[in-house]
Formats: sequence, structure tokens, C-alpha cells
Amino acid sequence: MVTLAYWKPIFTSKTFFITMLVSPEAYPQKVTEDGSYTFFSTEFDECYHSTSGAREEAEKKFILSSRLAAKADQSNNLKVLDICYGLGYNAAAALAAIWRVRGDCRVELLALESDRMVPLAAIRENLLNSWSQPIPEYLSDFAHNHRLDLPNLTAKLLIGDARQTITKVIEAGFQAEAIFLDPFSPGKCPQLWTVEFLALVAKCLSPTGYLVTYSCAASVRRALQLAGLQIGATDSVGRRSPGTIASFLSLPPSLSAQEREHLQTKAAIPYRDETLTDPAEVIIQRRRSEQALSDLEPTSHWKKRWQRAVSSIEISE
Repeated sequence: MVTLAYWKPIFTSKTFFITMLVSPEAYPQKVTEDGSYTFFSTEFDECYHSTSGAREEAEKKFILSSRLAAKADQSNNLKVLDICYGLGYNAAAALAAIWRVRGDCRVELLALESDRMVPLAAIRENLLNSWSQPIPEYLSDFAHNHRLDLPNLTAKLLIGDARQTITKVIEAGFQAEAIFLDPFSPGKCPQLWTVEFLALVAKCLSPTGYLVTYSCAASVRRALQLAGLQIGATDSVGRRSPGTIASFLSLPPSLSAQEREHLQTKAAIPYRDETLTDPAEVIIQRRRSEQALSDLEPTSHWKKRWQRAVSSIEISE
């Protein structure tokens, strides 16, 4: 583990004042099943993490699935792109996993977030303090100042609509070994699950890197395929559904027959946003119109077919 000698806080009266402006009522806390806390978004009507375990989701769904520990064992410099930084759990878990394997590994982190107050609210409530030092101090500084320049960690937090800030990542030539794709669900925040946005995200992935997300939605998986990526399923964590991993590399394990057939249904029609400026309701309605005109199999037929298949297997057993 790295030492605190590398870190010098850059708190000012201004940043302290900003932290004090964060209202606890604006970000209601919810305890999850592993004992860690998350926030509830009144804007999106969803929690920021899985209620089965916020920290567990970060460590298993994102960090374990992206194989960061193995990459740290082979390299002393890793680049990470965190899309929808939120409370900072994925970043904290990533740093812990990397430095547990190689304490001198230099990490380059780029993070995208639309609401600058969310990371500050997490710091105010001490939600990152369950990770070992110096990670909480690093990320506290990061939440206040939006950048870090340390011997073992350089980081930049880009605030704004990720559809626009992702272009800065591309212009910088940033090629991440791990991309965490962690927006609110496609039905609530379709803007960050479109074919066009994910095509830009794919430009930020290194040839040997992995993109991971909690979503297994057919529309998301199809959009990742259209971005030129190979896709696979990750283990389910705290719920029945798996997540998704994507890469330019071949990806074992392959999708199950059920998952492959799901990609041939109307559910796999992706969200589209050619100008990368449309509001959520326009993107959702556009997809519904495309689904209504599609000759693909209705998703309800696919569900019934596989329910019958599962029932017949259970009977035969």
C-alpha cells in the first residue's frame, strides 16, 4: 500500500464552504444489504448503487470483472475511465485493488460526473472511510478540487453532460485498461446508453482493455456490439441478473443461448441519439417507435419460450 507521504491536502476556505453547502436532504442515504450506504436520486428515482450491497457491487461487479488486479500484476501504470463517478466507490475500490497487488503502480484516472455535489456529499458523510488510507484522503481532495497530481496517482474529474465531456477524453488520446460504465438504468437515463455515446466510449478503450457495466439489457449489449466490441456476461452479484463485459478481445465465457436469443428480439433495439443532445423522453420515444415498426420477435414471446424450457428441465430433473 502507498504511504501518506505522497498526499498533501489542498483544502481551502472556499472548498470547505462548498462542502458545507451540500444539503443532506438533497442526497437521502440508504443502507444496503452489505452494510454500506448509497444515495437515492430523486431526479432519477433510483439509488446510485445496488441495494444488495453498494460496496460489494463496486468491488465485484466492476473491479473484479475488469480484471484490474491481474493487470496491476503485469504493469506499473494503469489508466482507468470512470463514467458516472457518483460517490466514488468504483474509484476507491479500483485504487485499493491495484495497490494491494502493486503498491508502486501509477494510476491515471479520468472520471465523468454530471453533478459536482454528489462526490462532495459522499465525503461529507464519510462514506469512503471504510477504505484504507490514503484512499479516502486522496478522493476527498479529488472531490473538492477535481484533480490530483501525485507520484502514484493523477486524476481529473470532468463535470458536465458525459455526452460532451467524453470528447475531452478522446481528444487527450486516453486509452483506458478499465472503463466503468455506471449510469442510472437505461429506462431512466437512456442518454448514456445510446449507440452514439457508446461508440465514443469505445474510442477510449485500449486494445487490451475491458469495459464493464452492471446492465445486461439487450439494448445495451447490442449497442456495445455496434460499437465494435465483443461482449460477454459477468457473474451476478446480489441479484439474479448478470452484468456485461465488453472488449476488443475475444471474451470467454460466451453468452448463453438464452442471452444470444435475447439479442434477436425487439428488446435489443438500441437507444439512439445522433446529435448527442436529445432529452431522455425523446430518446425513449424514438426507440419505442422503432420497436413498433420492427419485424423482430417480441420480447414477450422469447420470455415465454424460455420459461417453458426451464419448466421442462425442472420436470425432467
